[in-house]
Amino acid sequence: MAEPDNLAQLRTILIDASGDTPLASRFRALFTLKSLGKDGINEAIDIIAEAFRDDSALLKHELAYVLGQTKNPYAVPTLHKVLEDEREDPMVRHEAAEALGAIGDKGSLVLLKQYYEKDPLEVIRQTCELAIARIEWEHSSLPQQEVLEKSQFSSIDPAPPLPYENVSVDQLQKILVDQSVPLFERYRAMFRLRDLGTAESVDALITGFNDPSALFRHEVAYVFGQLCDPRSVDALVKVLQNEGEEGMVRHEAAEALGSIATDDVMPVLQKFLQDKERVVRESAVVALDMYEYERSEEMEYVAIPTSSTVTV
Repeated sequence: MAEPDNLAQLRTILIDASGDTPLASRFRALFTLKSLGKDGINEAIDIIAEAFRDDSALLKHELAYVLGQTKNPYAVPTLHKVLEDEREDPMVRHEAAEALGAIGDKGSLVLLKQYYEKDPLEVIRQTCELAIARIEWEHSSLPQQEVLEKSQFSSIDPAPPLPYENVSVDQLQKILVDQSVPLFERYRAMFRLRDLGTAESVDALITGFNDPSALFRHEVAYVFGQLCDPRSVDALVKVLQNEGEEGMVRHEAAEALGSIATDDVMPVLQKFLQDKERVVRESAVVALDMYEYERSEEMEYVAIPTSSTVTV
């Protein structure tokens, strides 16, 4: 259970004040801070913002994600600053834009539209497109009009699932892969397929890995990490093993495998502790910690681990 009295200790762990804090411990401290920030404790937001000085793109991307999940408007100025820093790793900037969409801050629309129109990177333009659409959807009458099935997942997603209606998996899969359909609608189909959680919907989601957009492929991997369905393992391993794939996609595949935590996952992840790409190496570290958590009796992924399979 997160307690405000632990803030000083959590800060020490998250910012790696000692210089030798395992990455897995820093991630767990971050998710403890997330619950505090979600409860309106702004000092937790300040601690997370301070950690953006780190040189790990993986950690900073997770900082931005967590700020979005708090839905705390106090985080908005920090996220604006990250998005505006064109020297920052694109994976981090993308997550900052997505987080602004999750918070639903209408005041961010001007900035998001600016980067949607002018940023040279597709991953930033597409993320801003999604964030704009999500904020506009949230502040419209649609959330009251649409009948959305209650999801078992608590995350604030880049797009809400499509409304609960008699749409088949085949129809959803066609929307998912149709390049002529607006990206926001394709994401809505993706999250509807996730919420269905059937063998057929898993197979449909796997076809999303053929999409030309790295952003889209990375979201498919993220969804599989939520579903924890062993039927997606082979597809995720294929993505992780593809050295020609974008780091942000391979990273998400690694963490998804850590969440699924089947017996065959550990040796795969251990292999990638030596990957030439830093974000993949670090993702393997975090994924192995998640693997341990999933196979333990821990109730929440927030307790600071006393030991770990691997440190970095």
